[in-house]
Amino acid sequence: MTSEFAIAVHALVYLNHKQETLASEELAKNVCTNPARIRKVMAKLKKKELIATKEGQNGGYHTSMEAADVNLAMIYDALEIEAVCASWKSGNPDMNCMVASGMADIMDDIYGQLNEVCREKLRRITIADINNKIFHREER
Repeated sequence: MTSEFAIAVHALVYLNHKQETLASEELAKNVCTNPARIRKVMAKLKKKELIATKEGQNGGYHTSMEAADVNLAMIYDALEIEAVCASWKSGNPDMNCMVASGMADIMDDIYGQLNEVCREKLRRITIADINNKIFHREER
């Protein structure tokens, strides 16, 4: 998982809470990052229509869907990230060794399964769920 995921979830929860159009500077202040990172993440969310934008002097980002209709898998998919991935693969498919030649495919399959389990879990969590956890802490 990347920090982009945390930024996106935080920004969507905040936009849902405020229920108004917010500039990247205000979002960045609340997320505790810089406006350029916010704009990069928000562009991906806008492309998948998870948010909308308003141009002009009072422009910025606002929600385009009900919080209960936005699940974390939608964000995960919009950002095109994976929970588990490898930047390096062991072995060599051309080696004359079943372990060395087969390990990369086996690990890719395991990573794929883990990503699907993660995506399924994320499908069951909505922005509304997170909002409820934040604003109903004292009830726990």
